[in-house]
Amino acid sequence: MSNRFYFGDDDSSNSSDDNLPYPKPLTRASFLTPNFDPTNFLSTLHNRHQTLEDLRTELRTRSQELNKELLDLVNENYQDFLSLGSSLKGGDEKVEEVRLGLLGFRREVEGLSEKVDGRKKEVEELVEERKKIKDQVQIGRQLLELERELGELEERLMLASSGTRRAEQIGGEEELSESDEESEEGESDGNAILRLRRHMEQYMQIRQSIERIGNEHPFLVKLEERVLRLKQTLLLDLNSALKQAVAGGEEARGNVLNILGIYKQMGHAKEAIKMLKESRDKLVPA
Repeated sequence: MSNRFYFGDDDSSNSSDDNLPYPKPLTRASFLTPNFDPTNFLSTLHNRHQTLEDLRTELRTRSQELNKELLDLVNENYQDFLSLGSSLKGGDEKVEEVRLGLLGFRREVEGLSEKVDGRKKEVEELVEERKKIKDQVQIGRQLLELERELGELEERLMLASSGTRRAEQIGGEEELSESDEESEEGESDGNAILRLRRHMEQYMQIRQSIERIGNEHPFLVKLEERVLRLKQTLLLDLNSALKQAVAGGEEARGNVLNILGIYKQMGHAKEAIKMLKESRDKLVPA
């Protein structure tokens, strides 16, 4: 290659032609840039003081040098290339061993996966069973609380758990017994109405608890008779109180309205109207 590719400013005795800024040779690093693009590379050479033919010659020389380096590399490692084939002999057996090992590992993983799935299903069943037991315990507590409230109201109404504070009234008797009259003589009308309202509210709370748990529960089925007896006793008390309030005339008008409100909250407004009419009819002179 011509020495015109080098700068010649080091020798002051050269002719004026030798002092021209000739380009340096192309370096190998110029071709090793990431994403090397020939077009972009050539566009960077527009300032080189070099003819196109000289550039072609230089690139051709660089290509020949690279081919020579590649050939030298192959020659130097030729024995290694030859021994590579012999070293790969028996590789099939090793590959088969690895394959069998992987198959065995795969079977072990599948077995463990099945065990994990089985444990997962078992845990899910246990969690569901625990939830059911927890719900049953909660229902049991509600039943115990319901039975306690029921017994408390029976005690307030002077009803024995077996049944019969007012057996004769439950059969259709509408008049107060002598013991009821004696127990109510010392009680004011206002206190009596408040007592009836408290009894009604406790009864309605019992009814709501029954509806929340479900009427079909065996324990509640056994309590139906006691609950019915409570309702009948409360209605008898309301009937008696309404008769007394109606008999009190205009002064007891407020008590009548309060008692009718208790009937309505119990869901027996029709019976209240019927009883009110009967009570007024009895006050009308024959």
